[in-house]
Amino acid sequence: MFRNTFQAGFLSILYSIGNEPLQLWTTHTNDTDRQSSSISNEYKQSDNTDFSSGDGNDAHNKVVSRIERVQDSMISSSVIELVSNNIASTYITCPPLKSSSTRGTSLSLGIKLPYLVFIVKNLDQYVSFEVQVVDDKQQTRRFRCSNYQLETRVKPIITTMPLRLEPGWNQMVFDLADLVKRAYATTYLETARVTVHANCRLRRIYFADRLCSEDELPPEFKLFLPVDKNS
Repeated sequence: MFRNTFQAGFLSILYSIGNEPLQLWTTHTNDTDRQSSSISNEYKQSDNTDFSSGDGNDAHNKVVSRIERVQDSMISSSVIELVSNNIASTYITCPPLKSSSTRGTSLSLGIKLPYLVFIVKNLDQYVSFEVQVVDDKQQTRRFRCSNYQLETRVKPIITTMPLRLEPGWNQMVFDLADLVKRAYATTYLETARVTVHANCRLRRIYFADRLCSEDELPPEFKLFLPVDKNS
């Protein structure tokens, strides 16, 4: 998808402001057809956690699932919200999945930048983030972090890690090269896919070629944007 694109500095794959913030993504909720069910099936097969009632309510209650753009009062801005009491089947994934007549996960981002940054709001519910990368052994590795995971587990194709988010908005940074080296003793080549499962709000997801201080970031990439009093 981006393999033949010059990559330096910052490369954004989601920005909540704009006409089509999810243009590069496939969205999936409980009401979505089975075209993109491969993601949720992989999720359930690799994790034994019961996701049916992440908010603590009765698991027999009707599943509430939505992905929409909402206004966040804390930053006075539009954001993408993913909400569900079944997080395995409610997610966004980039690049978009192909139609049901083709192999669902064959597209690849092809992004070589080693730092992945999420500007994300903690909704005090279960949430999970997953990134698929390719290493120098031409192996696809998956890294999943979630706030219900208690310890890090390394398996041949997936590493699951615990996640702790502060209240409110967070800037979450993945050093992909370091993760691949520590988990598999191999070298990171590129990122193939990024998936976000409910429950959270998203401002931006982007890649960077290096770690930057807050002062080095362009205004639109910062955690909190200045509020325009005239808007």
